[in-house]
Amino acid sequence: MKTADIVRNAARNSFRSKLRTTLTVLSLFVGAFTLTLTTALGAGVNDYVERQVASLSSGDVLLVSPAASVDTGEGPAEYDPDGRQQSGQANPLGSSTLLNEEDIEAIEGISGVDRVEAVSQIAVDWIEASDGARYELTVNPTSSIGQSDLIAGRQLDQESSTPELVLPEDYVDTLGFSDAEDAVGASVTLGYTDGAGQEKEVDAEVVGVARESLFASGAGANSELVQQVADAQAIPGQPQGWPIAVAYLSGSGSDGAVTEADISAVKADLAGDDLAGQTVEDQLGVVQTVINGIIGVLSAFAIVALIAASFGIVNTLLMSVQERTREIGLMKAMGMSNGRVFALFSFEAIIIGLLGAAIGALAAIGVGSAIAGVAASSVLSGLPGLQILLFQPGNVIAVILVVTLIAFLSGVLPARRAARQDPIESLRYE
Repeated sequence: MKTADIVRNAARNSFRSKLRTTLTVLSLFVGAFTLTLTTALGAGVNDYVERQVASLSSGDVLLVSPAASVDTGEGPAEYDPDGRQQSGQANPLGSSTLLNEEDIEAIEGISGVDRVEAVSQIAVDWIEASDGARYELTVNPTSSIGQSDLIAGRQLDQESSTPELVLPEDYVDTLGFSDAEDAVGASVTLGYTDGAGQEKEVDAEVVGVARESLFASGAGANSELVQQVADAQAIPGQPQGWPIAVAYLSGSGSDGAVTEADISAVKADLAGDDLAGQTVEDQLGVVQTVINGIIGVLSAFAIVALIAASFGIVNTLLMSVQERTREIGLMKAMGMSNGRVFALFSFEAIIIGLLGAAIGALAAIGVGSAIAGVAASSVLSGLPGLQILLFQPGNVIAVILVVTLIAFLSGVLPARRAARQDPIESLRYE
């Protein structure tokens, strides 16, 4: 019997008992369906996170803040008039301790640091619409180091002497603009309170409109706008303090690329000055770890379902071997080798596994695409660009191959039993 004949007979034999085979295929369907969905969920969320990370950093910057310290001494710490200030408000970027001038100079003196920019945290009270109405506005403190996910206009020019603003997408209609393109180039007025408690205003040019981001919210402001407001909000006589500084690194890799060794060396030097440096990827890595953990747990349920289904394959093929004992004896009496008998039953297991995997994967793609479309227009509408279920061809093919492999391994025991049948005893079997 040729290989093509073995495959053809295996396909025909798989459906001798249609109900039993269908139930076995359905058990594999459940596992393949679940595994395809969880894989797509992981791919979709991680793809979104990676794109957000890419928009936040080019990989050559470190966010530097005072190192967290644990005082193991007894009683209150002694006041140091030359020490670091404490922030009066919660700092989402780090600890409540502020960097001072000495810290900035220390960072600038570290080998591998090209330049340092201290990030000022400013508070804007309102932005004025064309009809005179005023709306609350927050400024994203990381806008000076990242790239906005623009739908119109351009990125902020940090070297410009003109105050510039990147407007969040949901402010376009609110401020009376017809669309995002209409907002670009317009001048808007921002209101804030200075260090003396007086209301102040500053005009800024809208240079871009950005989508909302998972990791950065609020408007983007260039250095000129931030500096004007920060200078006005500084309290007279109080030394300057910054919640965080951005260290731009010079790389030692090819074409000046910043390597992992460069980053590790600068981090070690920062630690020596009681400072902590993190890349944007370090900070968002925690998010990805949590996401991968959740995906892993969900995938584990799918694997358990597939293991349970594998016992169904073993049972189906063992019953088939028992029912076809005389047929096996006849095939071996006519000269069919043990290896070809083994291959015949193994192909039956593979066909059952391939059917369950393919149908499960296709059903997952159909159902998942529908769910993703509904979610994108409803509960996830605030996160444009997020495709919650991303079906990558490579992942789908991998799921099908894994399920088929499990089916093949499940069929080894029945196929081996069939191959070892004695032809004389099999022909006598009643």
